Amino acid sequence: MNQPFDKNQSRIAAIDWMRGIVMILMALDHASGFFNEGRLFTDSVLLYESGDSLATGQFLTRWITHICAPTFIFLTGTSIAVSHAQRLQQGMSQIEIDRELWIRGAFIALLDICVFSLASGKPVLQVLYAIGVSMMLMVWISRMRVWIVLFLALGTLTGSEWLLTALWKPGGDVPLWLALTFAPVFTDAYSVLYPAMPWLAMMMLGWVFGKWLLSTPNGQLSARRMLLTCGCTALALFVVIRVFDGYGNMYMQLEGDAIVQWLHVSKYPPSLAYTLSELGLMAVILAVLMWLESMIEVRRNGPVLVFGQTALFFYLAHFAILAMLRLVFERGGLETTYLMTILALLLLYPVCMAYRRIKWQNPQSVLRFI
Repeated sequence: MNQPFDKNQSRIAAIDWMRGIVMILMALDHASGFFNEGRLFTDSVLLYESGDSLATGQFLTRWITHICAPTFIFLTGTSIAVSHAQRLQQGMSQIEIDRELWIRGAFIALLDICVFSLASGKPVLQVLYAIGVSMMLMVWISRMRVWIVLFLALGTLTGSEWLLTALWKPGGDVPLWLALTFAPVFTDAYSVLYPAMPWLAMMMLGWVFGKWLLSTPNGQLSARRMLLTCGCTALALFVVIRVFDGYGNMYMQLEGDAIVQWLHVSKYPPSLAYTLSELGLMAVILAVLMWLESMIEVRRNGPVLVFGQTALFFYLAHFAILAMLRLVFERGGLETTYLMTILALLLLYPVCMAYRRIKWQNPQSVLRFI
């Protein structure tokens, strides 16, 4: 893994496309929160009561967005590995690289703690908390050998349910340290939707993939094969876990043979079934996008590419746009949700284009943290 990184190597458009796709799906999910009166939010044993109805259209609208957080966090790990190699080639010191990563992680985590929590009226730790804390921890984790990081990541993802079974009873009291690390909490005082450790493990897997991508000859072709192999294996293991309907489901057992029951898995906290299905799907889709990149010309200003290259800014801006649309449009059903998503994306595109241009023109400004 010591092959030098070519600083002239262009960005991998497929990774930006993948990130852009999940930003679009994320906008759909949040538009549903703003506009969808029938929205389902049953992704945890804490939120779902056995026997509740799962309307197919509503369920699938929510389910297709499940890929967003695992993909974005995995690709953040990949970007950390790639940017680290680039910056070393550009002459930055290890201390400077670590400081930049730590500051960016702290900034992102504080957005959840100090900004988004204000809108909720209480501390609510969501995906930005998990991303930020994970980035800060990657400063030290990235010094480990790749095989150790891989082992720790897989161990965390496969062993989380065993740990929680010993320490956590759904609906019971949860100590703060466990809420911040493994067990979600929904209380009047505070809520933790994204305990950090399972999501850190996904970022670690992305970092391992990034290191492997940089060190492998004929990287993209080998990456496509590896992604397809790992993705199909993960999806097969997901099926096995659901068939046996025991460990790996995080208390979300099957309640019938309908497709929605097979797909109804725990995101809060992420079960092994959830992680395998979402990272498996991501790996297969990313492999297809890498193949597509080799076949077509990449449009520099394509909307999906632009959204993928301005992901954090997109995340912050889309809430403001959805809030403004909510002042004009009434809540409705799925039709309203999809219409508002399209309208929000149309408004976001020129804004993200402008932001990308300004950020690229000012690489040392504070915008590099967003």
